Amino acid sequence: MAATLIQSPDRVILQNISWHTYRSLVSDFEQELALRLTYELGTLEVRMPLDPHETYKKRLGRLIEAATEDLGLEIRSLGSRTCDREDLAKGLEPDQCYYIQHEAQVRGVGQIDLAQYPPPDLAVDIDITSSSLNRLATYSALRIPELWRFDGENLTIYTLQDASYIVSLTSLALPPLEASNVEQFLKLQPTTGENSLIKQFRQWLSHQTI
Repeated sequence: MAATLIQSPDRVILQNISWHTYRSLVSDFEQELALRLTYELGTLEVRMPLDPHETYKKRLGRLIEAATEDLGLEIRSLGSRTCDREDLAKGLEPDQCYYIQHEAQVRGVGQIDLAQYPPPDLAVDIDITSSSLNRLATYSALRIPELWRFDGENLTIYTLQDASYIVSLTSLALPPLEASNVEQFLKLQPTTGENSLIKQFRQWLSHQTI
């Protein structure tokens, strides 16, 4: 069956795409860091995130990294690395992802095969312009234990329970943090410089861990 194409302003959707073609496109686009590919059982969505998406992606990533430093946790940061499983015919790029609880297990591993190693412990998904595919279902199928999703207004923390996500007030990977805590700092973005925001966050966090 031939591939079919659907276009919208910030994304392209290709249908009837084989796994081999998807993996070839991942390799072809690996230098195009802004592109996000989501593959779901033969349907491929290619998103081209705009500046607000990238701003919140970096801001949320810096908050997570600052928290792990101040909490004395080792991490392996993998940014938007492709998370996929051929046996599931599913794959995507998170906006950020981290090994935290399993950092030691993958510390010396060059290229991590998710069929052999656990998935990242925490992923970030900025969803200002909603995906046409059910990325939440793809994350859960890949067994990523915790997902932070921000829609430009609200931050939701999802934790994996059995085979599906439930909304959680508190982070599993970073227990002192609640969604509302992180959200209040994200909402400072329009009026506060990036470094000043991170400094305020560190000061706040230091009072939570005394």
